[in-house]
Amino acid sequence: MQNIRGQILRGSVWISGARIVANALSALSTIVLARLLLPSDFGLVALATSMLAVLQASTELSLSQALIHIKDPSRDHYNTAWTLNLGRGLLIGTGFAAAAPILAELYSEPRLGAVIVALGVSAALGGIQNPKLIMFQKKLKFHQDAILGVVAALVNVCVSIGSALVLRSYWALIAGLLAGQAVSIVLSYIMFPFRPALRVKHFRELWHFSAWVSVSQIVNTLNYRFDYLLVGTFLGRNDLGLYTVGGRLAVVPGQELVRPLTSTLFPAFSLAGSDTERLRRAYRRVQRVVTAVALPTSVGFGLVAEPFVRLALGPSWLGAIPIIQLLAFTFALDTLGSLVFPLAMAKGETRSLFLRNSLKLAIRMPLILIGMAAGGLAGLLAGRAIAGFIGVAIDMSMVARLVGISVMAQLRANIRCFLATAVMIVACVSVHQPAAGDTVGLALQLAATITVGLVSYISATLACWQIAGRPEGPESEAIDIGRNLVRLLAGRWKRLRERQGT
Repeated sequence: MQNIRGQILRGSVWISGARIVANALSALSTIVLARLLLPSDFGLVALATSMLAVLQASTELSLSQALIHIKDPSRDHYNTAWTLNLGRGLLIGTGFAAAAPILAELYSEPRLGAVIVALGVSAALGGIQNPKLIMFQKKLKFHQDAILGVVAALVNVCVSIGSALVLRSYWALIAGLLAGQAVSIVLSYIMFPFRPALRVKHFRELWHFSAWVSVSQIVNTLNYRFDYLLVGTFLGRNDLGLYTVGGRLAVVPGQELVRPLTSTLFPAFSLAGSDTERLRRAYRRVQRVVTAVALPTSVGFGLVAEPFVRLALGPSWLGAIPIIQLLAFTFALDTLGSLVFPLAMAKGETRSLFLRNSLKLAIRMPLILIGMAAGGLAGLLAGRAIAGFIGVAIDMSMVARLVGISVMAQLRANIRCFLATAVMIVACVSVHQPAAGDTVGLALQLAATITVGLVSYISATLACWQIAGRPEGPESEAIDIGRNLVRLLAGRWKRLRERQGT
């Protein structure tokens, strides 16, 4: 168990580090591209990518999860997965490209046709990804996967920005996507050599596990993509661009901190097998850490959204400010149940995931439709926030059923984080000033708010921890990590001095 814990920790560090770098690159790319392109450019590409995402989800096979679940997959398992993914990619790519003229006519957008054809190429490329990359996760060795993600993100950013500087067109977004994808595929075969062959021998075995996961993925994609189609169809490409960029930025601070753990916890939880008590202890420990980091980070980003957008994106993007603010607070709540997916996957509860996603869709869709009909984009955001609150309750109830931790117990476990975040909000609001017009003033306001928020949250967290009697939790783990880091640095410094002395 200790060895597994160490592997999970190292894997989380690698993936978290990679995600931080990739997200920093993505944020940089978004900021630079927002200065070079128009909201309508982002909206045009977002409309096409949302269509493709729904189509891909409708044919999702979820073979990677099946390969993780199979204890000792053979070469033919990987060949079967590669063959199925290849066929799916070719069908989606050609079908999507063939529908380009119809979709362009439907949306009265001539530019949309060529974008859809280009994304059809992307879909076809996705079918030849190396399926053996999943071995990195299966063996809890995540650094290769992390490196691959960073390199692909770097290529995407460089090509996107370079193309935007030359073209000043939405094609920069497509060029970056295709370049990053192509590099990722090539590196996948270099890092994990594999010569695929056309096989379907293990189709039934793979499908037996992945069927419910695939159906669940379809529902989940509809759940989180149909609003983009609604905005693009009824509110226009400019609003869709604001909605896309605002959502892309809002998701980074909190939710992107959680995703690395989702990648590491599924295979790690799977090793616990049917030991519910072991899963319960692991879930409690990780979930408290996730909430202590992701929740205040998301809330904090919402608090600094105004000076950030004015400083980083410019006046063309002021409409994204309320979008970032509301979505950041919504994503902050999501952290409370964000680890239910790897938990359910580890217990083989794929049907439960499907039912959970279906229930969320049944709640989210009418709320967003009613909100948009009543108040346009603002109403849509309000509907999404209400649906997010209900969705958290659904996730926490599912955790209670899976491992026996009641919803109230889950809330009590994070009470210190809630109190410290409330203190942070009060402190940041108290120092808030109307956004200055000049760059220096905006930068000072942003820096001051971030500093006040960070200091107030850490101070309040430590105070609550002291009052509670210093129980085990994210605070004690952070202190232990700090001590170990100091010892490590001191030991290396000592050895360096000894070598210099000799």
